[in-house]
Amino acid sequence: MGKWIRRVIMLVLLAVFLYSAGTVAVILYQYHVTDELYADIASQYTGQGGGSSAQDTEKDEQEPAGAGADNSSDTRREVAPITVDFEGLRAANEDVTGWIYCEDTPINYPVVHGEDNDYYLRHSYDGADSASGSIFVEAENRTDFQDANTIIYGHHMKNGSMFASLDQWADQEYYESHSVMWLLTPKQDYKIILFSGYTTAAGSDSYMIFSDACEELDAYLAKCQAMSDFRADVEPDGEARYVLLSTCAYVFDNARYVLHGMLVPVDSAGGEPFSQQ
Repeated sequence: MGKWIRRVIMLVLLAVFLYSAGTVAVILYQYHVTDELYADIASQYTGQGGGSSAQDTEKDEQEPAGAGADNSSDTRREVAPITVDFEGLRAANEDVTGWIYCEDTPINYPVVHGEDNDYYLRHSYDGADSASGSIFVEAENRTDFQDANTIIYGHHMKNGSMFASLDQWADQEYYESHSVMWLLTPKQDYKIILFSGYTTAAGSDSYMIFSDACEELDAYLAKCQAMSDFRADVEPDGEARYVLLSTCAYVFDNARYVLHGMLVPVDSAGGEPFSQQ
């Protein structure tokens, strides 16, 4: 009888092991599929940008170098470092409202805006079922980032994708190497000047939405900066617009890691310099 019991126990343990291994394999496969999807769309819909506008390049070429001439790169108009084919992206899904990018990090994704905050938790940018979901804007925000602060969510995936890297900004050295992100849209591109990052609770005051500049926004920005894990030589401007990037953290129940950034417009849309009249 004892031998049979041992055999049953071994079979049960083997079944548990195979089930667990199968579950892990499925999860890893889903991660792989999602990573391939976003790598493919980045390859298909984005390109190398940056540099100066055509008008300023012509101006630099026409002005001779010499005493009194200013041919420094400071005279060139700044544009986003990548370009995005929003026409193609929006043909696939009209919910695409932007693209977020941070050099030398995994953050290089389309940004969508849905009717609620549930759908894109479980669907990729093209509407396919996905455990990784999408990078998406808070449903209560306007789609064009014209609110005084806009909330952008992303999963904290265990393979480091989506917004999993946000908590790395808790390290001062990492912040100093990655103090700027980019938000590209069809009508206007922005530098995201990061100035605060910290752990908070889901539903905390950090998730307040301000439609326009106000005294309450000034107090909110000061409070957020005071809670930051890193020190940033940035003075928030109450008249500017802001984004809050949010992902799950695992330090307590319903914890979140958030980054605050100030939107600074540059001279491009979708990474392409504005056309000159």
